[in-house]
Amino acid sequence: MKKEKKLWLLFAAVMISSFSVLGYYGFEIYQQSPPIPESIISTKGDIIFTESEIKEGQNIWQSIGGQELGSVWGHGAYVAPDWTADWLHREASYILNIYAQDDFGKNYDAVTEEQQAALKVRLQNDLRTNTYNKSANTITISENRVEAINYLSGYYKGLFTNDPKFDKLRADYAIPVNTIKDEAKMHKMNAFFFWATWATVTERPNSNVSYTHNWPADDLVGNEPTMDLMVWSGVSIILLILCIGILVFYHVKSGEDESLPPPAEDPLLKQGMTPSMHLVKKYFWVVTLLMVLQMLLGIVTAHYGVEGDGFYGFALDKILPYSVTRTWHTQLAIFWIATAWLATGLYIAPAVSGKDPKFQKFGVNFLFIALLIIVLGSMAGQWFGVMQKLNLVNNFWFGHQGYEYVDLGRFWQIFLLIGLFLWLALMVRPLLPVLKRKTEEKNLIIMFLVSCSAIALFYASGLMWGRHTNLAMAEYWRWWVVHLWVEGFFEVFATVVIAFLFVRLGLLKTKTATLNVLLATIIFMSGGILGTFHHLYFTGTPKAVMALGATFSALEVVPLTLIGYEAYHNYKLSKATKWLEDYKWPIYFMIAVAFWNFLGAGIFGFIINPPIALYYVQGLNTTPLHGHTALFGVYGMLGIGLMLFVLRSLYRNVNWNNKLLKITFWSLNLGLLGMALLSLLPMGIWQAVESIEHGMWYARSSELMQDPTMIKLKWLRTIGDVIFAVGIVTTCWFVFDLTLKNKITKNN
Repeated sequence: MKKEKKLWLLFAAVMISSFSVLGYYGFEIYQQSPPIPESIISTKGDIIFTESEIKEGQNIWQSIGGQELGSVWGHGAYVAPDWTADWLHREASYILNIYAQDDFGKNYDAVTEEQQAALKVRLQNDLRTNTYNKSANTITISENRVEAINYLSGYYKGLFTNDPKFDKLRADYAIPVNTIKDEAKMHKMNAFFFWATWATVTERPNSNVSYTHNWPADDLVGNEPTMDLMVWSGVSIILLILCIGILVFYHVKSGEDESLPPPAEDPLLKQGMTPSMHLVKKYFWVVTLLMVLQMLLGIVTAHYGVEGDGFYGFALDKILPYSVTRTWHTQLAIFWIATAWLATGLYIAPAVSGKDPKFQKFGVNFLFIALLIIVLGSMAGQWFGVMQKLNLVNNFWFGHQGYEYVDLGRFWQIFLLIGLFLWLALMVRPLLPVLKRKTEEKNLIIMFLVSCSAIALFYASGLMWGRHTNLAMAEYWRWWVVHLWVEGFFEVFATVVIAFLFVRLGLLKTKTATLNVLLATIIFMSGGILGTFHHLYFTGTPKAVMALGATFSALEVVPLTLIGYEAYHNYKLSKATKWLEDYKWPIYFMIAVAFWNFLGAGIFGFIINPPIALYYVQGLNTTPLHGHTALFGVYGMLGIGLMLFVLRSLYRNVNWNNKLLKITFWSLNLGLLGMALLSLLPMGIWQAVESIEHGMWYARSSELMQDPTMIKLKWLRTIGDVIFAVGIVTTCWFVFDLTLKNKITKNN
């Protein structure tokens, strides 16, 4: 008990100190974010853009898909360009041509290298000088820059409306004709693009670094990696090596986990079944159907990379544009994984106490209906938003918020938050009587409830931005949801649930499991909470955010170095006794989680985490490489594994279709590996090389992404995708075949 108490105190200290720092620097980001002026004026005093135009332009960008149609500050989708990198390079090239024509009567590319160097210095003095007047709340820009804005406004108007000159480029970028239907809206979106680009090149007051820490890389404007990028990248690597050494030493010294001799028969056979536990099977029906739908949308979304204006000749973009299919594809991943985990919780809570509290069955049914409404309602709202059928206010509330992974409208966010608190109540009520009995499982159950509470509570951070919140602050809060909620507290929940299942199977002592869970949570949260900052290096944040993000994101990788032991340990447990063969496939999916934790979250994550790496690769295909192998490889495989554990317990005396599960397991894992190694990794490496040599604008350009060899790499993804799709279909087949053909075994 003494050791458990120490770990609880250490856990509390880590949480309090880490969130204090996270909150403090959130306030610093608010104070130092790129200013949105009352007006942007020329040196002649003409008003070019106003504050309201910039803010409404941000809302218009969000309404057409936002981060699901290209990216801004490196965050978003990958078929269209990063609009800030694209605008910046085009603006710089246009102004350099003005200079060269005025001075030499030639375009910039035609003058000598010495002349080009002099012109670049003049350009950088113009673009990098901060002309924000705090007292007047204005930004003043040169007449050359005004001329460039007029040119670029026409360029983007043609691209986003219906100018036939842009038909091929629109297809390359998967942007439908008349994505923006109103000329006034286009003017406002250009205002937002200009402001967001202004922040990437304009130096902070009393600094020689831009608001986005000189991102994106572009030699023309002097956006080059800084000393801070180099130093903190080095620090992160040194810390990684040091802490891995310490953790391995501790692990060797502490020895193996204390396991129990396996019981003679499955302990879950003696477990009673409550009425509410029977109801979770319909959650798994939804899980598998959403998996199939997400897979189909993924096929369409990937195909838009080679045929941006249709699907094998059919003009699909007129009814389901890329920004809609990608939105649904990424959002459904969160929905089905979360549903699998929530259903597991709904099964475990009454299983511990052995009975349902009053109205538990009603609550489980009500939550199921609420989740269906949220999924279908938010998807419909996003389609209406992208198709420009909602005004900006209604779009914010019911349509498309434009922020990746939290795209659903504010009404649906609130609805989902209420649903999560309802789920939390359904978790707490059955477990309270058990806590009062002060059983040996008390600390494990408390940790389970802590993780459940955090899942409900931390989703509320998605409500912290408003319709006109500065993009820097919106990104800060968005990553609370994506990193802390999805990657953080769901990870804690998973750790507790897996430990709890092994305890219930009689394979681990309760005390051993509790200590392991507490220690794993402390180690993960020590790096994970402040590791949130590694997503915010280039989103208008101060230098300290980079230092903290680089340091603590390295610590996130440390516990993953022992993942091989975790996989081997789970494998040994699966071989401990004859009756455990029934749990072979659930445990194999846990082994797969360990593998993808190491490869997807660990290796593919760390190669893009150091500041100097992310400076060149943010927004390239190295990001979906990490995203697919970490999100599906870790959380998706775990969701399937938990679902199979519950189904094994529900259908205790049923012989499973092991051939079908074997196909499912290997198809999902080999397909995901093929997708990563045959397509996403080589594409990402190629883009990274071009980003280092030419700049981010070129790494995302149609010239590179429509190169014949690049197109072949995109098509190579089909091999992995087809194999993976087989696994998705067989998962759905297995669940429906099992649940519809067999009855749940009653209490023994």
